[in-house]
Amino acid sequence: MHNYQPLPNSIDLGVISISLYAFMILLGILSALALGYDQVRKLHLKADDLSDGFLYGLISGIVGARFYYVIFEWSRYASDPIRALYIWEGGLAIHGVIIAVAIFLYFYAKKRNLNLFQYIEVLVPGFLLAQAFGRWGNFFNQEAHGGVVPGIDLDARRAFLENLFIPDFIVNNMYLIGPEGLDYYHPTFLYESLWNVAGFLIMFFVLRKLKNYWTGDVLSFYLIWYSFGRFFIEAMRTDSLYLGNIRVAQLVSILMIGLGIALFVYRRKKQIYPVTYQSLVEEVK
Repeated sequence: MHNYQPLPNSIDLGVISISLYAFMILLGILSALALGYDQVRKLHLKADDLSDGFLYGLISGIVGARFYYVIFEWSRYASDPIRALYIWEGGLAIHGVIIAVAIFLYFYAKKRNLNLFQYIEVLVPGFLLAQAFGRWGNFFNQEAHGGVVPGIDLDARRAFLENLFIPDFIVNNMYLIGPEGLDYYHPTFLYESLWNVAGFLIMFFVLRKLKNYWTGDVLSFYLIWYSFGRFFIEAMRTDSLYLGNIRVAQLVSILMIGLGIALFVYRRKKQIYPVTYQSLVEEVK
């Protein structure tokens, strides 16, 4: 029952080999783009603005993700800096993506004279869904997992995961070589992926039906929802980035929650683009 077999992390097509880590990230990107086009059509925005921005935003996000990770893991690259470019080895931090894409979107919208709140509404739900797909890349790389699950022996620890109704193929591959040796570890990639999917469903099917939901409020929800889950999930992980003794992701999560609340309150206080999503959709019909 407790057989260790390294999980294949690539698909061999003979001529080329495709990294499953890269494949899951690509799947997330394509899902975000498809949702983006659906919303652009629904709001009668220009598809070209989304296409051009998505390409440059994607580049910005990858650079930001890698730069953020390398900064906090510089000791791994100091002796061989060129390895900082090897993104296929893993090492992309989602908070770096968030920061880079947010900066890019602000200036891109300003340059093209686009309504920032409308494009936030277009992009954020797909962004969170893409994160859910991306976490499965961590699964295939057998990274971003938590510590050893509770239990007095291997049978008990396997039973702990099975009692969470986790599929066997995941349970089997959570028996891996981690910081505490060969054992069963928390599938934190799964916890976060499911949390992200739940957040996406709330964004897409619940929030937008509320009468007082303003176009662009999805950003406040994202900052609060994602960060709340990430804060607690991060506490389980064994590969956190640290600033001294502080887990960087937890610190950033707290800041993002505060920013999400402040943005929501500030918009209402200053009446910044107080256009409900429902009224906007009805207007363009």
